[in-house]
Amino acid sequence: MPSYRAPVEDVLFLLNDVLGFHGRANLAGFSEASPDVVEAVLTEGAKLAETVLAPLNRVGDQEGCRRDPDGSVTTPKGFKAAYHTYAQGGWMGLSVPEEYGGQGLPLTLNTAIQEFASGANLALGMYPGLTQGAVAALLVHGSEEQKRTYVPKMVEGVWTGTMNLTEPHCGTDLGLLKTKAVPNGDGSYSLTGTKIFISAGEHDLAENIVHLVIARIEGAPAGTKGISLFVVPKFLVNPDGTVGARNGVSCGSLEHKMGIHGNSTCVMNYDGATGWLVGEANRGLNAMFVMMNEARLAVGVQGLGQSEVAYQNAVAYAKDRLQGRALTGAKAPEKAADPIIVHPDVRRTLMQIRAFNEAARGLMLWTALQSDIAHRSEDAKERQAADDYLGLMTPVVKGVLTDRGFANAVEAQQMFGGHGYIEEWGMSQFVRDARIAMIYEGANGIQAMDLIGRKLPKDGGRAMMTFLGEVQTFIKDHGEDAALKPFTGPLQAALNDLQGATMWFMQNAFSKPDNAGAGATDYMHLLGLVAMGYMWARIARAAVARKAEDAAQAERMEAKLVTGRFFAERMLPETALRLSRIKAGADTTMALPVEAF
Repeated sequence: MPSYRAPVEDVLFLLNDVLGFHGRANLAGFSEASPDVVEAVLTEGAKLAETVLAPLNRVGDQEGCRRDPDGSVTTPKGFKAAYHTYAQGGWMGLSVPEEYGGQGLPLTLNTAIQEFASGANLALGMYPGLTQGAVAALLVHGSEEQKRTYVPKMVEGVWTGTMNLTEPHCGTDLGLLKTKAVPNGDGSYSLTGTKIFISAGEHDLAENIVHLVIARIEGAPAGTKGISLFVVPKFLVNPDGTVGARNGVSCGSLEHKMGIHGNSTCVMNYDGATGWLVGEANRGLNAMFVMMNEARLAVGVQGLGQSEVAYQNAVAYAKDRLQGRALTGAKAPEKAADPIIVHPDVRRTLMQIRAFNEAARGLMLWTALQSDIAHRSEDAKERQAADDYLGLMTPVVKGVLTDRGFANAVEAQQMFGGHGYIEEWGMSQFVRDARIAMIYEGANGIQAMDLIGRKLPKDGGRAMMTFLGEVQTFIKDHGEDAALKPFTGPLQAALNDLQGATMWFMQNAFSKPDNAGAGATDYMHLLGLVAMGYMWARIARAAVARKAEDAAQAERMEAKLVTGRFFAERMLPETALRLSRIKAGADTTMALPVEAF
């Protein structure tokens, strides 16, 4: 039976020693997040993940969700009680403003809890995760009445939320959507259409489900310019805030999926359902993108969560499984064979996953901290810089962390040999569950194109130039530090590759856009490698300092330094390969006629 242990110590080290979390008392909610409060929240969140969510992970995978003849959906055994434990603990509103029933704590802290939930039970963790995204969209674009009506109940957890975009004929190209909205004359609209792939679209965990739905108002312009966003509750809400009559929205069927079986992925039918406009008419994508950006960062967290839990179980197996003898002589002579963790290729695999996980966690929390700055700082320049960073890194966090998260789950499964292919060991579930993260909330190829086509050139490339300058400044400031040279030297080489790729696109993509398309995924991963290399350099600086001042932490800090050097020596040089691919251009990629495929 697989197990999971939330990486509380690692998160605390990153927040306290690496990212300067506690130096942000000027931001709303941060003064309440004192070191003891943060540690208490993380410790309790870990306990919830390990003792409530994780034991149901395999149950959810084996049982899945069931759609009953009346269209209602029953979640796997234990999910409802676990969800209520999550909601009653106040976890839904950890970073929501207090005026709506939340605790007002930093999003950074909530992001760490999301990792714990995703690692423990991805399918179950999606129900509150989607609700938090819907809350974020309503807080930014909803009317005061909508906020008062829906947000407190969603924060309390008695209502949940969804995001309804995809239709049978359109996924990424939302301009093709057909769901229509007809004004009712009283400020509400009547929505008709079908949405597919709707996570948590129908279930038995909450008394109401608040759907955020994009549709086209009759007479609206074609394409994305004519899209509006609506709030459509499963049950209409009475004036006193209680649940009223059933709305015209129902689950037509459940999708039969490769993984995340415990989450109800629904086909949703809207048959004259009553909904209310969120924000301005024909500006629905602006409002929905608040939720989508939240979701993209959360999906990156899911990729990390699956990578971490797969790693933990692979390490446990490698320490226990006896097979062959070490190349340098028996390490367990009293046993019939050595544990496989003595073998260099097993170590290589485990070190790759470990080195990724620690850097990715740093990148994830640093990005979440920038979101807090962008939304909570009173300094306009600081907010702008943080918002620039978020725009640049959101597709990287989503795309790179989920690509690597899935690959790492596969590598961890490989450690089990044939047992990894057998369901009872649980590794195949991590692989199957991790796979969806590369697809939903914008497939990773789309994330790469968004990075190249929109985020990179935005504002004259201001965000990228700032990032390049920040990394270069760190290298300059610490390049002569002997303890950090194993990190800053490879980071400089990787940064040069990133600058070279950026310049190559500037010189070759405008006249031939296919060059950008052919190199987009490599560029996204190149930027991700540099960002994680930068995280490792910052982690190393903090580890050196902690090792010198705290003898009790010396062994743990040395393990971090070794892991970071592995990343710098064995993983960061991949930037040269990515640059080479980018410079190859699009000629051979686009050369074959369609008929030749």
